[in-house]
Amino acid sequence: MQYTNLAYVLAAVLFILGIKKLSSPKTARTGNAISSIGMLIAIIATVISFELLDFKIIALGMIIGAIIGATFAIRVEMTQMPQMVAIFNGFGGGASALVAAAEFFSKYGTSEQTMFLTGTIILSVFVGTLTLTGSFIAFGKLQGFISGQPIVFPGQQILNALLAISLLGLGVFVTLTGMQDINIFYGIIIIAAVLGITLTIPIGGADMPVVISLLNSYSGIAAASTGFVLMNNALIISGALVGASGLILTNIMCKGMNRSLANVIFGAVGLQDDSSGGKAKQINYKSSTTDEAAMIMDAADKVIIVPGYGLAVAQAQHAVREVAEQLEAMGKKVLYAIHPVAGRMPGHMNVLLAEANVPYEQLKDLDEINSEFEDCDVAIVLGANDVVNPAARHDTSSPIYGMPILDVDKSKTVIINKRTMNPGFAGIQNELFGFENSIMVFGDAKEMLTTLHKDLKEL
Repeated sequence: MQYTNLAYVLAAVLFILGIKKLSSPKTARTGNAISSIGMLIAIIATVISFELLDFKIIALGMIIGAIIGATFAIRVEMTQMPQMVAIFNGFGGGASALVAAAEFFSKYGTSEQTMFLTGTIILSVFVGTLTLTGSFIAFGKLQGFISGQPIVFPGQQILNALLAISLLGLGVFVTLTGMQDINIFYGIIIIAAVLGITLTIPIGGADMPVVISLLNSYSGIAAASTGFVLMNNALIISGALVGASGLILTNIMCKGMNRSLANVIFGAVGLQDDSSGGKAKQINYKSSTTDEAAMIMDAADKVIIVPGYGLAVAQAQHAVREVAEQLEAMGKKVLYAIHPVAGRMPGHMNVLLAEANVPYEQLKDLDEINSEFEDCDVAIVLGANDVVNPAARHDTSSPIYGMPILDVDKSKTVIINKRTMNPGFAGIQNELFGFENSIMVFGDAKEMLTTLHKDLKEL
């Protein structure tokens, strides 16, 4: 046991070092490798610490898990990372709930069923099951199986409150009195599963980065609770790290949107307002071509590229890097403006551009880059919408009012690339499209950038 705990301490140190290195795209791969080694050490130490185990079943489980993980890693595109993160959060929560449930059934009706054990099992099952169903709803919204618009109905918040109170009441009752009726346990599982669904369906696409980070935190809390069920230090430590880091990230995302967590969960951002829909469609915009865009950039000294989800969908990260390199070869200064909630998960744009080997020094976050737009000759907006909408600064009726945005409208010229005039995640049109200094270049981002690159080379 002594050596097992030493191994767990080593694993915990590697986890912390790995997380620290994830803070930069330059060291992120190393951080992933270090954390993976830590997890391998924790797994080996746990297996060795138990004498009576069926190693054939354990080996089979590890092989199946490795195959699934490798398949995801190889086949899933960078554009689908948000969906993969969402579903992995669900797997983590589900695994914690299953382990806790197995421990409950093995101890039910015995002298080992203590108050502490029962309480930690209930907590793990509750949070794990909620995470499982909530994550699968988030996955469905991101993948398009479920509408990205908020799904709301009368009395929804009252229902959520009743479900939460029921769970809390049953949990406290069972913990204090012991599980007298096993059906109560099944009831807790069902209520938690329903609550995970009802809490997630009213959340629109605009808030999906926050939801993903919050569900990630939930999966960590569920894992830590299961660690207390099993009295496994490695699981407690790793779960606590995931839970804490997820909460910190959630807070960062909320600040990036100037919203509270309660507002995210209950605000239903993304719900289309019919009363303002007609007004949103009256934007008059100037359409242009890549030829004109190339000539405008040829006369520029400073260009700022603003990537959004449209860039990810088109898998245009390599194309935008080629355009940037061509501009630099022409003597232009090129920077990238990264909004904290651009894309569909935290850090989505950073990961995407790092995959295309865009120099990290050129990636500037919102606080760094906003002062640069005032002397920027050309800002290129690629598939971004809500994060560059000036309405966030002055329109108190807008669902994104107060959200910090990238001040692209302060540039001399704004070149906007979109497939269509469809609104963004928040369900509202972008008034930037109608500004005098804005021009629209419609089309697939990858095709547009490829053509633009060609046009720039021919100048």
